[in-house]
Amino acid sequence: MSAPSLINYINVRPWLKRLLMPLANWHANASGYRQLGLRADDLIPEENDTVQLAIRRLPPKEAYDRVFRIRRAFQCSIEHQLLPIEQQTKPEEDVEYLSPIIREIERENKERDELDNLVIKR
Repeated sequence: MSAPSLINYINVRPWLKRLLMPLANWHANASGYRQLGLRADDLIPEENDTVQLAIRRLPPKEAYDRVFRIRRAFQCSIEHQLLPIEQQTKPEEDVEYLSPIIREIERENKERDELDNLVIKR
């Protein structure tokens, strides 16, 4: 369900990671979601059943914080304003919180499909 990723390929090659990291940081800052107080995982569309299940599995505090960030960003968007710098998301705060749960659910679904299609030979 999730998009293909080159992260594993890049992480095992330190020279490539050093080369691409400034570009990745520039892209994250230029995309503008941090100026609205959002994290990268807040941008994942919720229309997918897997994502909805992952959101339900979030701890209550994290789920509340997610809704707060999205509502605050929506309000800033309506007002055509950015958050003050001290309220913007810093790069060290922009950590994955939903993607690991999504990957876990996808592994569970894949395992379930494999077990459902299991053929027993006698």
